[in-house]
Amino acid sequence: MNERKVNVIELDGSTGEGGGQILRTGLALSMCTGQPMAIQRIRAKRPKPGLMRQHLTCVQAAAAVCGAKVEGAELGSQTLVFEPGPVRAGEYAFNVGTAGSCTLVLQTVLPALMLCGKPSRVSLSGGTHNPMAPPFHFLERSFAPLLRRLGVGLDLELRRLGFYPAGGGEISALVQPTEAGLQPFDLTDRGPVQEAYAECFAPALPSAVALRELAALARALGWSGDQLRTPAVRQNEGPGNALMATLGYAHVNEVVTGFGEKGVSAEQVAGALVKEIRAHQTSDGALGQHLADQWMVPLALAVVAQGGEASYTCTTMTEHAKTNIGVIEQFLPVRFDVDSTGACPCVRVIAAANV
Repeated sequence: MNERKVNVIELDGSTGEGGGQILRTGLALSMCTGQPMAIQRIRAKRPKPGLMRQHLTCVQAAAAVCGAKVEGAELGSQTLVFEPGPVRAGEYAFNVGTAGSCTLVLQTVLPALMLCGKPSRVSLSGGTHNPMAPPFHFLERSFAPLLRRLGVGLDLELRRLGFYPAGGGEISALVQPTEAGLQPFDLTDRGPVQEAYAECFAPALPSAVALRELAALARALGWSGDQLRTPAVRQNEGPGNALMATLGYAHVNEVVTGFGEKGVSAEQVAGALVKEIRAHQTSDGALGQHLADQWMVPLALAVVAQGGEASYTCTTMTEHAKTNIGVIEQFLPVRFDVDSTGACPCVRVIAAANV
């Protein structure tokens, strides 16, 4: 994966769902493969196209990790040229500077760092719980355990919550690369339910808000006792309101999060989350829609490393995920085969030699 190739991968940021994922996946795989990347029309389908603070931090973080040469790394830029150098393990610190997601910055540099020969520690600050990004607890409970099954150590620590619009959250990640090489595996069955519980993180808000949200969720789902939790938070970490449900199965965990906002009642926040939980529970797909998307890059890298193929089922195949497939196939010698004829979509990742 470390051999340098001279061909430049050209990406169109307006394809598919036309958001920041095209940029992040492109940066991640450019670092992993050593292939330069040029991207046009960055985030063309968003209300504010181009690089926002969060995306610029992703570019800067990627450049720091591999000593890349970069053109177009400025706020609002809709074009970028990224020429990676060798990936270097080490101690890194990145600050989004706003409530933009620091978890998305981590997911940008993580694939390259997990292929390094030595451990790395990454400290990040910004938003930890954002409506348009994976919350910290999703990475900790859903994503990281799957990475460990690939052979990668990922230990995450939440040092401070960060909500929109204040930000100020802090997380750290210790990345332990695999010694035996990435080991792909199939994940087509969740297994039996092990646990299910809800939490409400609502710093700097009246305690009644969290209690009402949990009570409404409890009435709808029949949950009680230790299934309803209000973790300790510091008031200066708010204001914020994240209602979160963790569904633990034998083979995978799903974390579903709803966010409160002004003008939306506690009961409405809980009702929207309950709808998502029930949709997940009624599907047979092993991975939820967000995990199905975010699992594609690590699994594709593992399939490339070992050859053969691997597969997983999911609750739904989003436009976001389909767009991600298109980017991955441009960088890696793999093909994605999505079968949507059954009760739930089945995704096969096949090494080029087996196509």
